[in-house]
Amino acid sequence: MIRYVHTNIIAKDVANLIAFYKQVFRCRSIGETRNLQGEWLDKMTSLNHTHITGEHLLLPGYEDEHPTLEIFSYDEMKSRMPAEINRLGITHIAFEVDNVEETLAKVIEHGGKAYGELVKADYPNDMEAIFVYAQDPEGNIIELQSWSKKAK
Repeated sequence: MIRYVHTNIIAKDVANLIAFYKQVFRCRSIGETRNLQGEWLDKMTSLNHTHITGEHLLLPGYEDEHPTLEIFSYDEMKSRMPAEINRLGITHIAFEVDNVEETLAKVIEHGGKAYGELVKADYPNDMEAIFVYAQDPEGNIIELQSWSKKAK
C-alpha cells in the first residue's frame, strides 16, 4: 500500500499557525496533538535532545483521517531563508477555494499577506482558473485557486 499522509510545516509560533490554518482554510483538529521526545526521535532526526510539539490538522475536503497538515515546533530551530516561489525543493501548498479574492482577504486578515498578483488563465475545455500566491503568518507560500467554466 502507498498513500499520501501529511505535509509538515515547522513554525516559530505553533499555536498561531495552527489557528491560522483552522480559521482561513477550515482545517480541523482530529485529536492528533504531539509532544514528542526520546532516543528514537533523536535517532530519526539526527539531532540531540529533540523535543517536538504540535498538531495534525485534517485538510479540508478529505475524510476523517488523512491527509493532514502537520504543524510542529522544535524547542531549538534553525533560521530559514525567505520563501521564494522559484527556490529548489517544496515551495508551496495549494488550496482550491470558492472565491480567491475573499480567501486572500481572509489570509491577510489573519496575519498573512499577498505574494504576487491575482491572475486569470484560460485552460482547455472552456475552463478558466483564478490564481494568486499568498503567505501565511510565518512566510510559507500558499497558492489559492478556483476553477469555473467560461461564460459563453
